[in-house]
Amino acid sequence: MELESIVIPATNDFASLYIEQKEPVKGFFHYDITENTVFEKRCRDLMSRNIDRAGIARVIENYMEKFPQSNKTILSLEKMRNEHSVVVIGGQQAGLLTGPLYSIHKIISIIKLAEEQERKLDRPVVPIFWIAGEDHDFLEINHVYAEAGQSLKKISFAGNNDEKKMTSHIYYNKDEMHQWVNTVFTHFGEKVHTKQLLSSLHSAIMQYDSITDLFSYIVMSLFKDYGLLIIDSADPALRRLEEPFFSRLIDQNVELSQAVLSQQKEIGSYGFKKAIEMEESAANLFYYLHNERILLDYDPQKDCFLSKKADFRMDNDSLQDLLRQKPENFSNNVVTRPLMQEWLFPTLAFIAGPGEIAYWGELKKAFEIVGNKMPPIIPRLNITFLEAALERDIHDLQLSIEDILKNGVTRNKALFLENVADKELQSILDDAKKYLEDQYDSIFKRLEESDRGLLPLARKNLSIHLNQLQFMEQKSNQSQEIKHQTILDKYSKIELHLLPNGAPQERIWNIFYYLNEMGEGFIHQLMEEAFVFDGTHKLIKI
Repeated sequence: MELESIVIPATNDFASLYIEQKEPVKGFFHYDITENTVFEKRCRDLMSRNIDRAGIARVIENYMEKFPQSNKTILSLEKMRNEHSVVVIGGQQAGLLTGPLYSIHKIISIIKLAEEQERKLDRPVVPIFWIAGEDHDFLEINHVYAEAGQSLKKISFAGNNDEKKMTSHIYYNKDEMHQWVNTVFTHFGEKVHTKQLLSSLHSAIMQYDSITDLFSYIVMSLFKDYGLLIIDSADPALRRLEEPFFSRLIDQNVELSQAVLSQQKEIGSYGFKKAIEMEESAANLFYYLHNERILLDYDPQKDCFLSKKADFRMDNDSLQDLLRQKPENFSNNVVTRPLMQEWLFPTLAFIAGPGEIAYWGELKKAFEIVGNKMPPIIPRLNITFLEAALERDIHDLQLSIEDILKNGVTRNKALFLENVADKELQSILDDAKKYLEDQYDSIFKRLEESDRGLLPLARKNLSIHLNQLQFMEQKSNQSQEIKHQTILDKYSKIELHLLPNGAPQERIWNIFYYLNEMGEGFIHQLMEEAFVFDGTHKLIKI
């Protein structure tokens, strides 16, 4: 395994400017992440706050009891209880088989930054992965992609997605999940490690019942040796711990909405598009009603909370009573989740993807409303895996890996076909087309004078001739493609693995494709690499 850093722009302009710490984007955040002392400053800010470290450690410990652990897990829980501890945190949805690679990259980023800063700060730094079990868009997490010939196949797990249930409340049919996993691995192909991986997965499918628990098992089975702690945002015990801050969010919902809208207006004045779609009436909270997660709005005229999609209406006092009775039925949205996370954890740094950087930039004033600072937002590691066979093909075709990751191979492929085309035949066909067009121009002119009724027939006649020549040209090109199919397949495979469907590899491919090729030792090899958080793209040759 070899690690190489290359420069690839972020997938959105806002994130690119943030990574470079350029204005105006830099000003939408509380900390300058390029300062050498940024984490020392953050620690000083955190030590002035009263955070229930013992409470959150207890909730995490209870949640993690049923998942794989190691001595490092126990040590991290002990660190969490230390009054001087801080955390590096990030989160993601509970995708099947962990979802796209960026979930794995985020976990690696969390662990690596925590290890780095624990050494530098000489204080306990705990890596925490926050599972978005309260999210309800099952279609975003119910599939993986696998190679099928020269294209990718989306392999979806059907399940029951009729209701807007939280992911943590979605329970899978075990027979269906067994079958789905087998289908995925059939597309990956039988390798040395396949049987062992399938055995572990099928055992886990039998042991657990929910989508989130299965996700948690896989994450901990891969990363238990690195001190990672995990928590499900929909865990009822966590909800009870969050109750005081939920109460505050209810009371301050109008101020928070106005703060976000004001920040969005300021950001928009620089030409950036909104990352968070919200209305002025948004209360930025969800309530779980009849097995569906409903978004709450607030009507200041009537002083009541209501839902546009369900029969729900309550004044502030009634909603506060409901919170005390059933805190597990409340959940955050994209605005309030970061605020809740900040209230719960002594967050040294938040690990964010490009999209998250954009929407966190709209929350600075909201953090200030609740009396906190946004933590330093550290861009997660952007990683591309380059297999040895692909690297050889790239070398043979004299391609640039940076160019592939930025632009794909479509242009290079077209240039290759242009170079191998039968140029002499093409020239003859072009001459034939021009000759026909010139001759028919004379015919059209004559018919204009002598018999205009025959003009449509003459035009159709020319069209038939030109179509036949075009057909001949297409057949010639197809013949060349068949002759050079092996080389064209190399172009296709390179793009399929490195920029699939025009998207970064990390947004499409799944970690189990690589585990199937190299075994679980692949994760340990990755964790031995010396990653640096310098904003560059990490190319890992395997």
